[in-house]
Amino acid sequence: MPHVVLAVLGACLFVGYRLIARAARELAAEIRAQEERRERTSGPVAARDLGPLEYDATSGVYRPAKRN
Repeated sequence: MPHVVLAVLGACLFVGYRLIARAARELAAEIRAQEERRERTSGPVAARDLGPLEYDATSGVYRPAKRN
């Protein structure tokens, strides 16, 4: 009898896993479709001209030069 219970439990776990995996695939496809729609409607993003850059030695990155 314990073998039957384990078999039913295993089948339930397998079916549950398949349902969750399918839902995850559908959700990922919907998110991908929304991102594509957003990209098509918004158009390309233009880069801003920040002017000359100065190297900040403390942080190790380039930052826009301070304007007076």
